Amino acid sequence: MSTTTSSSAATAGTAAPGLRERLSEELFLWRDGQALLRAGRIPIEQIAASYGTPAYIYDESLMVRQYERLRSALPDAVEIYYSIKANPHPRVITAFVKQGAGCEIASGGEYVLARRSGVFARRIVFAGPGKGADELEYVVAHGIGEIHLEGFEEIETLNRIAARRGAAVDVSLRVNPGAALGGGLLMGGQPTAFGFEEESLHSVVSAVNDARWLRMRGLHMYTGTQILDAESLLRHWGHAIEVARQLSDLAALPLATIDLGGGLGVPYFAHEKDLDLQVLCAGARTLIRDAQADPRLAQARFLVEPGRFLVGPSGIYVTSVRTVKTCRGTTFVVLDGGMNHHLAASGNLGQVVRRDFPIINLSRHDAGAATRVVVVGPLCTPIDTLGRSVEMELPQPGDLIGILQSGAYGLTASPLGFLNHPTPAEVMITDRSAELITARGASFAECAL
Repeated sequence: MSTTTSSSAATAGTAAPGLRERLSEELFLWRDGQALLRAGRIPIEQIAASYGTPAYIYDESLMVRQYERLRSALPDAVEIYYSIKANPHPRVITAFVKQGAGCEIASGGEYVLARRSGVFARRIVFAGPGKGADELEYVVAHGIGEIHLEGFEEIETLNRIAARRGAAVDVSLRVNPGAALGGGLLMGGQPTAFGFEEESLHSVVSAVNDARWLRMRGLHMYTGTQILDAESLLRHWGHAIEVARQLSDLAALPLATIDLGGGLGVPYFAHEKDLDLQVLCAGARTLIRDAQADPRLAQARFLVEPGRFLVGPSGIYVTSVRTVKTCRGTTFVVLDGGMNHHLAASGNLGQVVRRDFPIINLSRHDAGAATRVVVVGPLCTPIDTLGRSVEMELPQPGDLIGILQSGAYGLTASPLGFLNHPTPAEVMITDRSAELITARGASFAECAL
């Protein structure tokens, strides 16, 4: 779910002007030094005045563009399932469901959000290493495409539920590969809570075969996340297809589903480049063509389950400057929101190396020479640092600061209750309108005794 690098040393970095400028060009127009959203030509200052800060702003057109880019890069046989955990707002889910996406969920709560967002039950797959019996009961009762099994106790629990209802349940096996394949944050190839070890497939298949109310469908293999190298991603997918062949042999049946996982990344930091969809396209077409030539996999449908890739670039976390202060030669820009709303930007959502998301001053574009500052939130902890070494036009109190690439793992992946600041508004930009999709939380004054 979180971004990472291979180094274990904590270092500071600066978002490359190239990345920041490119993202700024995609998102904004500028008028008198102030940012207007390119989608809708709406001034950021107007949104902040209407809905308050901090706020998350999402550009629906960018979500659709990312979906279309990926759809055009993948063979027709590969279906896209949106991973709800990246951003579970029903308005976001609906944007992808309208494009034809299914949904990948990891909890009963996400199941409810998916169904409320208009996705059909048969277009939902349910993964996760710790599914509760109550969650399994609920999704079986209300309909589910597949449940991806990750433990022997889960096999027994789900079989009892299905037997009690007298209806078989479609399942796939989530497999933890026998070796790490590189790229992004590893979620397989090492000891993890996710899935069954590849080397235990024989005993797992036997257990599922003994569970007469479970109907084996296929394989789920998710080995890493935030992968920006297309060749690494293709190696992951190629290995999943090889394991699918082994599973088909062990189960003595052709597979109906091969879930290749997610893991498609977006660039956040100075050294990172976009995932090369041309390379991914060429490699995926070869992999799928060869797989479909194998009778064991010829009728299988292939799934990918991206979240970050689809929604990440669409989001901006907008905050206001409360004060600018200097301490021992370092300039600190103190905002009205911080890691309580955007834990990932602070580097505390799994990152090993602390680097800066692209951060810009939305109120003073080209207003003078850039100054190097540290950008912090309002919390009384030194880890509430959103930018460790940021070059920008020197902010003044009241300026709006934007943290880009914030559509995924933002609000709901953050410790919202810490220090009891108001929760931010969420705003969806569609055509030429700004739609409030989540109101700002109550302030202390509104709740005061």
